[in-house]
Amino acid sequence: MSFDRSIKIAPSILSADFANFGAEIRAIEAEGADWVHVDVMDGHFVPNLTFGPMAVKAFRPHVKTVMDVHLMIAPVDPYIDAYAEAGADVLTAHVEAGPHIHRTLQAIRAAGMKAGVALNPGTPAEAVAHLLDMVDLVCVMTVNPGFGGQKFIDMTDKVRRLRAMIGDRPVHIEIDGGVDVTTAPLVVAAGADVLVAGSAVFRGGSVDAPEVYGANIRAIRAAASA
Repeated sequence: MSFDRSIKIAPSILSADFANFGAEIRAIEAEGADWVHVDVMDGHFVPNLTFGPMAVKAFRPHVKTVMDVHLMIAPVDPYIDAYAEAGADVLTAHVEAGPHIHRTLQAIRAAGMKAGVALNPGTPAEAVAHLLDMVDLVCVMTVNPGFGGQKFIDMTDKVRRLRAMIGDRPVHIEIDGGVDVTTAPLVVAAGADVLVAGSAVFRGGSVDAPEVYGANIRAIRAAASA
């Protein structure tokens, strides 16, 4: 995983067909996805339950790009090794998920993964000011985490502040929540480079009509690059 700031589209498989994950992952990658985003939710930190380490391990053989695993769970630390073993390339923990985020980020990197830190909409950019030398990615939530298909919350000021704080460090800014052709240009102009999109990628397509995924991915990329 070499670092560059080109626009990356990371479809969230939370919007995929749950009975057909392998084929869905292969389809989105064939149609131009740069990363594959996996939303892990525990029903405690967020009001939804999704995937555990065994599911992520089952996805891994199908992912040829980057498996970007976003932990919306608390606590995080007891599960880091399990997600490393499952094959996560990037593991992101929420700054709000526990009192010792430094320890969590150190453990993620020690387990051989890239370390991400996520910020809920109500959490200021300054919460990660002292973490920027320990992370590879900052994920800015543009919805309150828990469910796909929510309305975008404008966090462009926060993204601009983060971009200024990051400077020339090799740290991605990822946007998660309500990304589509309308919102993608706003966050990219502010400094984001990784766009998580769920319903905006999967809407209207299927493994039998994957060209729709491709058209959706290209439309988001074109809007973001315009």
